[in-house]
Amino acid sequence: MSLQPSSPGEPPGIRISDADRERAAQRLHTALTEGRITVAELEERLAVVYAARYGSELVPPLADLPGDPLDVTVPAPPPSTPAGPPVVLRTGMGSLRRSGSWQVPARLRVQSGMGSVVLDFCEAEIRHPVVEIEFELGAGSARVLLPDNATADVDGLVSGMGSVKSKVPATPRPGATHFRIYGRTTMGSVTVRRRYRLAGHWF
Repeated sequence: MSLQPSSPGEPPGIRISDADRERAAQRLHTALTEGRITVAELEERLAVVYAARYGSELVPPLADLPGDPLDVTVPAPPPSTPAGPPVVLRTGMGSLRRSGSWQVPARLRVQSGMGSVVLDFCEAEIRHPVVEIEFELGAGSARVLLPDNATADVDGLVSGMGSVKSKVPATPRPGATHFRIYGRTTMGSVTVRRRYRLAGHWF
């Protein structure tokens, strides 16, 4: 088997990352433990893997092993940050609720002293791939209800004596709305989850 890279006339293809090289190296180590290659072959192939710059250069050292030699991960670009000023929603000691069919802006700022907040996006009209929600909460609580395929990153939400709970995936998904939820809650709690149905009613 030749371990030479592609000829100079061939398109180089996609550049690979350090993580791709490590995955290829791990496959070689696994092949060694399974008895598919010898130690000498492992060393020879590892030299090619760690010198590779393009996915096509991983084909020769992995071509006779199980799996796709070109199965390298190309990370998707992160969702873009919405532009423009936020729409501000405020409440003092009362309640604030958005539910049903409503048009969701790209950015929301929610300010509450001691009141309760419910943001239900399940039936809302969402035209943006990314929606940002900034919370400024005192002692009140907030509940964020997301559609089934939506994701939410709550790492930027800081809690003093309250709590932050998210029951939805944090990693963006292609074609699904991604929510960035950040800000601060002093003594209140923030819960991010899907809706559930009980006795014919949604909660």
